Amino acid sequence: MKIGFLGGSFDPVHFGHLLAAQDAIEQQHLDRLIFVPAAQAPLKPQEVRAPAADRLAMLRAAVDHDPRFEVSSWELERGGISYTIDSAQYFRAQFPDDELYWIIGGDQLPNLHRWHRITELVQLVEFIFLERPGYPVKAHPVIPGLRLHRCDGHLLAVSSSELRERAAQGLSLDYFMPHKAIVYLRENGLYRATS
Repeated sequence: MKIGFLGGSFDPVHFGHLLAAQDAIEQQHLDRLIFVPAAQAPLKPQEVRAPAADRLAMLRAAVDHDPRFEVSSWELERGGISYTIDSAQYFRAQFPDDELYWIIGGDQLPNLHRWHRITELVQLVEFIFLERPGYPVKAHPVIPGLRLHRCDGHLLAVSSSELRERAAQGLSLDYFMPHKAIVYLRENGLYRATS
């Protein structure tokens, strides 16, 4: 099987994440895709805002209707900084005979050589990078053994930080993220402005 993995804080999940997942599945002919919410991303030192359980619940609410998608809580249960090498080793042990693909945004590609233990990582997984229209990736890192696949991504100008700000201001989140995830966010009072 061809299995894709899409990591991130998903704080909160939005349609940009889901479109990226769908683009990767369709263009690279993946059999399944697993979302991997991070406890803490090493290259994004700012802390996540919502608790791990809430980010996991919103993500599950967003994709539970789609049989192509799954959610892994492994990094959240493990805790600490989420290095991709650790997750790749874990998933390689779970799926020893399958082709594994780690999905990244084209903006991350120039910094791929900075990833923790990258020379080991490229032996475990292949990489799919999403290139957004109008933002061509100009530099590919030189990493021995790197297996890289380009994927046309959609240009969707939405970010989790913007959605956190909208939630804090009491603005609508409709059309930015799946309805079930919005319902969970509202019912649990996530991202409310602190007085």
